[in-house]
Amino acid sequence: MPLEELETLTDRYRAACLRDPATALPNLQVLRREAVSALEATVYNPVLCLILSGSKETHIGTQSVSLRRGDALLVSHDLPVTSKITQASPGNPYLALILSLDIGTVRALYEQVGEFAVEMPDARSMTASVAQAEWTDPLARYLRLMDNPLEAQVLGPAVLRELHFRLLMSPMGGMLRNLLSVDSHASRIARAIGQIRRSFRQPLVVADLARSVGMSPSSFHEHFRDVTGTTPLQYQKDLRLIEAQTLLRSGGQSVSVTGHAVGYESPTHFSRDYARKFGCSPRHHLAQAS
Repeated sequence: MPLEELETLTDRYRAACLRDPATALPNLQVLRREAVSALEATVYNPVLCLILSGSKETHIGTQSVSLRRGDALLVSHDLPVTSKITQASPGNPYLALILSLDIGTVRALYEQVGEFAVEMPDARSMTASVAQAEWTDPLARYLRLMDNPLEAQVLGPAVLRELHFRLLMSPMGGMLRNLLSVDSHASRIARAIGQIRRSFRQPLVVADLARSVGMSPSSFHEHFRDVTGTTPLQYQKDLRLIEAQTLLRSGGQSVSVTGHAVGYESPTHFSRDYARKFGCSPRHHLAQAS
């Protein structure tokens, strides 16, 4: 599938969704920006992001990837990331097609593909690759369903399942393959990540978390870093700071109240960590909301 055709379909899909939100296909959205951005922090859920124009840099832990037209990013776990759009203008906007992945669908393929899906011990939960026809072709077919609501309802789930299968078996699907077994290290880390996300405001005892997913503390630390590129405590800290940034930019709370709301006991500690992550004080973002 030539990128030009996908870009045309994506533009048409975005326009259709703006006219009628009911046109939106499950799991599929478009991001379009006409200007470069500052460094932004957010949490990526399992997702495929295909860059159709412009460029972007994304960072998780010590891992960094630069994406431009024709590149794709696959994320297999919930990851706190920082990113910025590095090339975008009204004449050449940043345009990305974003497919939310359903890990339940991936695991449901285990009975059929488990023996053929070779695990990759060195796989990472954030993997970049050049777009491949094996999955861009069904992606284009899924986009075309926007023209027929009945076909979208009847055929859409099957095309989505095919997309998950193609990504699972693709060169960049290594960590997805590692997730097939519910007892794999990747799956155990995914369960731990879920626990951290649900209670990120509370104190984290790493040994207790490791025990809850059936791992020793040392093995847990090793595999958590292998999967996420960071430590459990840093992961929790990133979640807290991303949430704090959202609260501050809404302008509803003071800096000290915001720090306490996301789990910090010390306002000084909160301000120091915030400045280290975002390059400015929390008061700076609070003032922007005023």
